[in-house]
Amino acid sequence: MEKHPWWRGRRGEWYVALQLCLFALVVFGPTGGSAWPAPLAALAGPAGMALIVVGGLISAAAALHLGPHLTPLPHPKDSCELIDSGLYAWVRHPIYCGIILAAFGWALYVQGVLSLLWAALLVVFFDIKSRREEAWLAARFPAYADYRRRVRKLIPFIY
Repeated sequence: MEKHPWWRGRRGEWYVALQLCLFALVVFGPTGGSAWPAPLAALAGPAGMALIVVGGLISAAAALHLGPHLTPLPHPKDSCELIDSGLYAWVRHPIYCGIILAAFGWALYVQGVLSLLWAALLVVFFDIKSRREEAWLAARFPAYADYRRRVRKLIPFIY
């Protein structure tokens, strides 16, 4: 068993605490808003709302697909099994993907330049969190290496 400082937790609890802080920053943080140009502003609101809805649906569907294996912690539950079907056949972390889409959707909806930065920071965070999560999954599931080669990490077809 790895030894961790008390503040990190042995299952990656600090990732969840930091994730909640980043969510709060995306939704409640300063938007850095000066008015966007009219044509861009007219498109940003509806596009943002569409991304929020699509991202929310992706995250919800992926969470439901995991069922009892769902955990906010990067360390998988002891009873988990490797899920590689449904949305998980398109992207290894569809819940993160949906949250990222929703965060960028929120930034467009509120038309905040800083909000776009917070959403980008969330992408970096999920990349780091997923690396730790994938190390634990690879240690538990021999088939994970092949899954990792076949399926993109956070954004289908891209990354």
